[in-house]
Amino acid sequence: MIKLAHCTFCDMIHGAAEVSICHEDSRAIPFMDVQPVNNGHVLVVPREHYESINDIPRDLALHLYKLTLDLAPAIRRVAGADDLNVVVNSGEAAGQDEPHYHVHIIPRRQGDGFDIPLPFGGSQMPDRTILDAYAARIIAALRDPITAAAMDRTVAIPVFEESAPVRSRSERADTSHVRGPTSQADGWQPREGAHGEVVPESSSESKKPPGDE
Repeated sequence: MIKLAHCTFCDMIHGAAEVSICHEDSRAIPFMDVQPVNNGHVLVVPREHYESINDIPRDLALHLYKLTLDLAPAIRRVAGADDLNVVVNSGEAAGQDEPHYHVHIIPRRQGDGFDIPLPFGGSQMPDRTILDAYAARIIAALRDPITAAAMDRTVAIPVFEESAPVRSRSERADTSHVRGPTSQADGWQPREGAHGEVVPESSSESKKPPGDE
C-alpha cells in the first residue's frame, strides 16, 4: 500500500469530513456519493488506501464485490429503480477522479441523462486476424507472464484504430471501413508458437513450397 497524494476518501474514513455511511465492516465502508447520478448512488470503498485495480489485493477486491452484491437489492428497493450500473474507474484515462479504489453502485432510470454507451459508437470492427492475435497474446500472458513480457519486446502485432469518428450501427457493420492488415491484402498471418506466443508470418512466406528458400 503506497499513498503518495492527499486522499479525500481517507479523510472521510478517518472522520475528518462528513460522510453518510450506509454499511460498514472491518475492511470496507460503503457511503453515499455526494455527486450522485440518481438518488441511492453508493460508493463501496476499502478502509485501506489502494489507488487502483493494479495494486488492490485480490481478496479485498473480491470482498468489495461481495458487498456490492449484498447492497444492490437494498439500493434498488430504496431508490425505486430496477436497473443498476456497477462501475469501477481505474486510472485517470478511465475517469478515476479520486486516487482511492472504489466501486460505484448507480441506480438507473430511463432518460436520466447518464450513459456508458457500449458498444462504443466510435469503434470500428477490427479484422478477425487482429482479434485472434490479441486473444493469443492474452492467453500467453495468463499462462506465462515472463514469456509474454519478452514477446512484447520482440513481436509487434497489428493494431486497429481506437479513436474513429462516431458512426451509425449500420456503418459499423460495413467492414470496408476496417483498418489493419488482412491475410490477403496486407500479407500478414498470425500463428501461435510453441509457447503460445504470436509469430508473424507473411502470406508469401507461408505459401513457399518445402525446400524453396
